[in-house]
Amino acid sequence: MLILGIETSCDETAAAVVADGVVTMAEELATQSGVHGKFGGVVPELACRGHVEMIDRVVERTLEKAGLPAGALDAIAVTAGPGLAGALLVGISFAKAFAYALGRPLVAINHLEGHIVAPVLSGHDLRFPAVALIVSGGHTHLYYVEGIGRYRLVGRTIDDAAGEAFDKAASCLGLGYPGGPAIDRVSTGGDLSRFSFPRPMMGRPPSSRPAHQAFDMSFSGLKTAFVRAVREQGSGDRAHADLAAGFQEAVVDVLVEKTLAAARHYRVRELILGGGVAANSRLRAVMADRAAREGYRLVLPGPRHCTDNAAMIAVAAFHRSHEAPMAALDLNAEPSLAL
Repeated sequence: MLILGIETSCDETAAAVVADGVVTMAEELATQSGVHGKFGGVVPELACRGHVEMIDRVVERTLEKAGLPAGALDAIAVTAGPGLAGALLVGISFAKAFAYALGRPLVAINHLEGHIVAPVLSGHDLRFPAVALIVSGGHTHLYYVEGIGRYRLVGRTIDDAAGEAFDKAASCLGLGYPGGPAIDRVSTGGDLSRFSFPRPMMGRPPSSRPAHQAFDMSFSGLKTAFVRAVREQGSGDRAHADLAAGFQEAVVDVLVEKTLAAARHYRVRELILGGGVAANSRLRAVMADRAAREGYRLVLPGPRHCTDNAAMIAVAAFHRSHEAPMAALDLNAEPSLAL
């Protein structure tokens, strides 16, 4: 079964052809990081315009790379949400027109579900039940996963997403946008212990809070503490490396501890890690080490499939196509679509 996936939820225009929900035959991605970098973050209107300019070329190049005519496709899958409304609409409009012209079914996919199934693209099989941490610039969510299509949100950030915190920290250090890769790079060789930053919402055990708050996270206070530390230390490569390392370690500690606490609570042995921040080398290393020492099986995609990509949308659609009704041609964007 050949599925064309289309992803335009934020600032990446992506398309991919995936066979049988496993084999990526071809994928293309047009990034807009150079456009938005000067603003320190994604500008929704510019993102929408960028998708309009690139979507047809990205899909055409994907099919050429796969060596397939459009008529060979069995289904068209597209991200319906969550994301930026205008950006989502570009992908949805193209996918609807393409599916209609080809007479193929249209499959609407939740972007977050794509991140959950993304490890399949790196050769991992998914076993359930599991706890999934999806962490990016726009989301920091913990899910209890009973199976494909059966998700329960059990924890989330109550303010800023972890990726947003990385962007703010990078901006304070003058490292540009996107901030996650910059902090990861600068922190290499930094002293983890020189600066002690807070680990919000980790002071009390889960049993001392209501069940729906047990695994929530917060990063706004950590951002404030970091900004204060940067102002007090001033400039200097050594100080910047140590500040970045200390900040990164605080974020990683919160993410790892909350994930493992949820796994213990729900008595699962399977962990899934996804989203753009899942490409962070320190998070990957610490999560893998803790999972191995405590007897959990961790699956995560390769770095290029952590960030937004269309292959994960096609994988999710492969599983969805067997059980969910196909989307109608009046499909609309849902910027706050829940999983």
